[in-house]
Amino acid sequence: MNETIDHLLAGPPPGASEAALVYWIARLEEVKCTAEAVQAQAAVRLEEVARARQAAAGVPARKLGEGVASQVALARRVSPDRGAKLLGLAKILLTEMPHTFRLMKAGVFSQWQATILARETACLSREDRRVIDDQLCATGPNGQPARAVTMGLRQLENAAKKLAITLDQESVVARAASAEKDRRVSLRPAPDTMTWLGALLPVKDGVAVYAALDQAANAARAAGDQRTRGQVMADTLIDRVTGRETGVKPRVEVKVVMTADALANTGDQPSVVEGYGPVPAAWAREALADAEVFVRRLFTDPTGRLVAMESRSRKAPDSLAEFITTRDGGICRTNGCDAPIRNIDHVERHTDGGTTSADNLQGLCERCNQAKEAIGWQARPGPDGSITTITPTGHTYTSPPPDTWAPAPPPLSRAELRLRNVLLDHTLAA
Repeated sequence: MNETIDHLLAGPPPGASEAALVYWIARLEEVKCTAEAVQAQAAVRLEEVARARQAAAGVPARKLGEGVASQVALARRVSPDRGAKLLGLAKILLTEMPHTFRLMKAGVFSQWQATILARETACLSREDRRVIDDQLCATGPNGQPARAVTMGLRQLENAAKKLAITLDQESVVARAASAEKDRRVSLRPAPDTMTWLGALLPVKDGVAVYAALDQAANAARAAGDQRTRGQVMADTLIDRVTGRETGVKPRVEVKVVMTADALANTGDQPSVVEGYGPVPAAWAREALADAEVFVRRLFTDPTGRLVAMESRSRKAPDSLAEFITTRDGGICRTNGCDAPIRNIDHVERHTDGGTTSADNLQGLCERCNQAKEAIGWQARPGPDGSITTITPTGHTYTSPPPDTWAPAPPPLSRAELRLRNVLLDHTLAA
């Protein structure tokens, strides 16, 4: 059956048999793998063209290629960090892993499978990487399918690791030792006002931490504790890290954006916990009332929008920078980027360096802020608080205004200031 792409994307016809539906799923998976291979080709060529353009414009050699990963990210609607990884993978596939790339182009190997192979061979020389590429992804002498095609993800990872150790054990050991410097703790939102707290640790430390928590759970269960094993392990982790079990109460700041009505228990507008996201106002009042934390309540006006601020400084002062971070929800304003805000910078820059005001400032992650410094990038603020980014190729990407955006209001009169302070005092008293 020689169907066209348009025919496949139109979807299976009504009344299609089970066999036909399975065929449709398999063919679309092949198309997806092939498309990812072609995207990799396009990304590598984009970098080549961009580097040539930048070199002709006199960009220093160390900065050639700057901003290309962000262009890839915008085009693929992913974060800049993900865009950089996709560009790096593309260059590896086209220059060092030809058999893997051929399998992708044939539609039988996914981008994630290729990522696993590239990751597990990153510490090897180009020659050794090609050996693994040949052994796992080359077609057999009699036309047998490549070994990697029939492997599960864990099997593929283990096979690549074994071959890497066989070819260059010293490099693998050195990589493991170097990886310890990347140890870190991360936090990300989970459904139902929960969070995922994760830690990347050396294997001996990770296993030791888990074993200690498991031992605490066994002891608690043996003593008749009615909590589940998972609950005991989670509570033990909190107790030991925060010092709760010893009575130590560390000072922790949690920023909560809420309306005056929500604070006074007369409104149901969602509150926002910075670093997490929206939470029910009732939950915020109850959960934070007894929490051993310092809560900074940032009030909004009756429309639910934060009060704007401005400054004459070329650099956003701390209070204004904090306001922008809160207004933008703590997340980079670039389309598709979920990274936390690390830099506050001007949207549109004029000859004087750009107006330092809430309307012309945006929260960006460090990578996005550096990308827009590359030659050919522009950004424009919209009257509604949106930001339009224009890449060197002329493509435009518009990020919508944050929920709490509002244009700077006119300054309040003395009478209005007195009235606002009286209302705020009454709200806090309530």
